[in-house]
Amino acid sequence: MKKILIFLLLFPSIVFAQKHTIAGYVEDQKSEERLIGALVYDADNTTYAAATNNYGFFSLTMPEGKHKIIVSLVGYAPLEVEINLQKDTTVVFSLSSDIQVGEVVVTGHNNEVETSQMSRIEVPMKAIKTLPSFMGEVDIMKTLQLLPGVEGGTEGTSGVYVRGGGPDQNLILIDGVPVYNVNHLFGFFSVFNADAISGVSLYKGGFPARYGGRLSSVIDVTLKEGNMKEFHGNVSVGLISSKFTIEGPIKKNKTSFIVSARRTYVDVFLLPLEKYLQRNEDDMNFTVGYYFYDFNAKINHKFSNKDRLFFSVYGGQDKLHSKTEEFGENGDRSHGKMGLGWGNIISALRWNHVYNPKLFSNLTLTYSRFNFLTDMKMNTVEYDEGDTLTTDIGVSYTSGINDLAAKMDYDYIPSTTHKIKFGATGIYHTFHPGETSMKFATKDFDVDTVIGDKPLNAWEFAVYAEDDFSLTKKIKFNIGGRLSAFQVRDTLYLSPEPRFSGRFLFSDRFSFKISVAKMKQYLHFLTNNSLGMPTDLWLPATDIVVPQLSWQYATGFSFAVNDKINLVVEGFYKKMDNLVELKEGESIFGDLRYGLAMGDIWESKVTQGQGWSYGGEFLVKKDVGKFTGWLAYTLSWSNRQFDEISFGKIFPFKYDRRHSLSIVAMYKLNDNWNFGLTFVYMSGTPITLTNYNYYPLNTIRALNMSNEENWFYDAASVEYFSERNNYRLPAYNRMDLSANWTKKVKLGQRTWSFGIYNVYNHFNVFYADLETFAEPGKPPQLALYSIIPVLPSISYKLEF
Repeated sequence: MKKILIFLLLFPSIVFAQKHTIAGYVEDQKSEERLIGALVYDADNTTYAAATNNYGFFSLTMPEGKHKIIVSLVGYAPLEVEINLQKDTTVVFSLSSDIQVGEVVVTGHNNEVETSQMSRIEVPMKAIKTLPSFMGEVDIMKTLQLLPGVEGGTEGTSGVYVRGGGPDQNLILIDGVPVYNVNHLFGFFSVFNADAISGVSLYKGGFPARYGGRLSSVIDVTLKEGNMKEFHGNVSVGLISSKFTIEGPIKKNKTSFIVSARRTYVDVFLLPLEKYLQRNEDDMNFTVGYYFYDFNAKINHKFSNKDRLFFSVYGGQDKLHSKTEEFGENGDRSHGKMGLGWGNIISALRWNHVYNPKLFSNLTLTYSRFNFLTDMKMNTVEYDEGDTLTTDIGVSYTSGINDLAAKMDYDYIPSTTHKIKFGATGIYHTFHPGETSMKFATKDFDVDTVIGDKPLNAWEFAVYAEDDFSLTKKIKFNIGGRLSAFQVRDTLYLSPEPRFSGRFLFSDRFSFKISVAKMKQYLHFLTNNSLGMPTDLWLPATDIVVPQLSWQYATGFSFAVNDKINLVVEGFYKKMDNLVELKEGESIFGDLRYGLAMGDIWESKVTQGQGWSYGGEFLVKKDVGKFTGWLAYTLSWSNRQFDEISFGKIFPFKYDRRHSLSIVAMYKLNDNWNFGLTFVYMSGTPITLTNYNYYPLNTIRALNMSNEENWFYDAASVEYFSERNNYRLPAYNRMDLSANWTKKVKLGQRTWSFGIYNVYNHFNVFYADLETFAEPGKPPQLALYSIIPVLPSISYKLEF
């Protein structure tokens, strides 16, 4: 009876035990830069745990009293702090990156196993900079290609295709701003300068409700904030480009900046080639050049521990240009110019505010623009019996997309068992589907006209809410929803998008996970199948071409083999509807032979269909110690079906690869030397080849009566294709090596980076063609072409 009375007396105090919240930021000790994904937890009871959000903020509610708090992040020494929690407390934890070579950091809390999030991978920037790189250019997109469920495009290019999706189905963000074209040098390099980036997160599925607008993935890139305490910088010189970065305080501990820029010098390398080709050409001059540049800049101002303001900007441009001059014997002359350019400009103004230890907000205003422009001009002057005949010809083509957007995001953390996110976003799109200007002027004739699709405006809105909560210690869910809307012309689309993911914890080292996500995409991407050019168009869903839709289901498990090695196995199924492709024989440029056909409405050139992708992924990785890396394997299938393509038959997606294997290894020998190795094997990709060619009867009659050259025969023939993607290229495999030698110098440190791409010089197919007219009377011959042999690289970097 006494025990019952004691229990009844103590029950209210047990139930209503006083709790307080410790909240704040985790930052780098040297630079005061906020750290994303750092774990903050109670060493004696890991139930009380939190991870910093994309802005370095965390909130942790615990019982009143003394606690041993551990703060940890891969690549940093763990921090242990004793706290006597008597009231709500705001703190800033600083982590040191000074870890001795070979030191193993045991955190005692495995976020990979415990989180409800699945299909997400954080890619450490240190790993990206250590690994071998193509032509010495560190590229985060090529590193993403080494992860399970992610396929690369053609040889050497930086495109990514996630779980059977197309490149347009990746939501790629720089500081929260969408980037519509991530390619430099026709896709061989991406727009991301690794020296300006602090972190990269890839979501392949299980998408949280805060993300939307694409079907297949989210690639969230965060730029560095700038050092608050002291000035730092680096200069790097490579084979094809040079770059620099400088950062530091504008006002110490208050305002910081970072500026990073890069430019290639391919055009400089072309000068000797131009002179060589023109050495015997007295009647002609020509020049040709290509370069790209990009820059990143960011300002970070801290008003207080509760308010911080950021302004970031990115700009980049590719330019290809040529000029020719020809001279005739009687004074005739012609001048021609050609230009091709494309690029992005994005900017973001962001305000972080802490209302109280449990409520955090982020307001962002953004601008994004992608534009493409090509123009050709020709001027000829001819002298004929005293008359001067002048002809001016000009053709230009422009396209692009502009966005103005605002979004408001909140993090509300009422307890350690509930982490709630909610917010809203609005985007005003302006699409330029493609406009062609044509000019033809002579003495007696003058045409100057503009044809093409007119600019089209659209509004996109969304509200979302998600709750990451623990039902019990073993069961955890993330349940959320997104309501999106799209207004174009007189059509309004409204779509509810449920999201769900769950985790069941069998032990501290093993968890089972499941997720379901519905995604809606209101933007379409038109591309010429034969080209990988920036002429590809972004276009809106309309009343005729409806939005894309997908449902993705995934399940799997995470297993911490020990404190160093993690294993993740996942299976997925994705169904996609209303996918967009150009109809057979159509082009985004139209057909020049039919003149005004170039002005056809783009909606008449496309067809919509469905797609499926499914498979399994295996990832084992080691993040700590002298030897780190991962092994990734994917077994997958991806198919498409369109009523007006391939006679309505199901055909494999362009980048359907049955098997994909990546091995990544990094070894830090000492403070001076580190080494990297990557090996890639992929099944061959499908391509479409002609089954046979034939001549129509009227063409045969014309050939018998003419003496035209062979090019006329080819143009007059008809190609027959039995189905789309009817042939597979040979399997792809490649090994790359890198070595980095770092030495302390008076200014700071210098690094020589050496690399070998395609070490054993494997013939990897870049392009295939069926040569139907190679030898008359013989069957067509398949010609395979490779463009990248074994390729060494070297670069030098000085950090000060």
